[in-house]
Amino acid sequence: MSQVACALTIAGTDPSGGAGIQADLKTFQELKSYGMSVITSVVAQNTTGVGAIHHVPLDIIKEQLDSVLSDMPIDAFKTGMIANIDMMKLIAEKITSIQKPYIMDPVMVATSGDALIEEKARDYLRENLLPLTTLVTPNLSEAAFLIEEKITNIDEMKQAAVKIVDDLGAGAVLIKGGHLEGEATDVLYDGDSFHSFTVKRIPTKNTHGTGCTYSAAITAYLSQGMTLYQAVEKAKHFVTAAIKYSFPLGSGNGPTNHFALREEETVK
Repeated sequence: MSQVACALTIAGTDPSGGAGIQADLKTFQELKSYGMSVITSVVAQNTTGVGAIHHVPLDIIKEQLDSVLSDMPIDAFKTGMIANIDMMKLIAEKITSIQKPYIMDPVMVATSGDALIEEKARDYLRENLLPLTTLVTPNLSEAAFLIEEKITNIDEMKQAAVKIVDDLGAGAVLIKGGHLEGEATDVLYDGDSFHSFTVKRIPTKNTHGTGCTYSAAITAYLSQGMTLYQAVEKAKHFVTAAIKYSFPLGSGNGPTNHFALREEETVK
């Protein structure tokens, strides 16, 4: 590991600050990993939805990646929004040289329901990027797409997890069960064993950016040398606190609180 833990995010933006690159960098900073970023798409979005998307030209994405990879240490990295196949091909080619943990947040749809990835690119992601991962972190709808089956309960989450790792080639998978009824349970499968992470559901609509924040927290903790289980366990606590102390900002789904751990310390 570097003298300071260094984490890279490759993703799209969110000018309202709750998701995407902005959420990733806030999370890295709060968890004391040095954050770096490569922007794939500039997204005009807020708590109510996505207004417009501009994809960064491929040559600029390449130059961003080359600038970071040629000069900076990377202890773990994540990808978020990668909108089309050309971007995926370029990123896949570049990241194979990074022999560090790779966390994929398979961003397909925003919290508002807006599509963030071309439909044909979803198949390419599943077939070509997924096998490169150390961990993939789909929510229920993303996991259902990956295995092409509906997921409605914990047992089906476990069955899907096995397919994503054993059949599709992911290094490990964390399926997030936040959209099921009852307690919020996530299932981690590492190819050998299952681990469940369960917390009491927090009654709030302010969940904008939770997927980005969760995967960024895992990336930060892995960059610091933690095991996969330790990183997920601590990231689950972080994102739960971020939801608990979320902000009622905007007219839609408000953002999570990236300095929620400070709030917890204050309460104590």
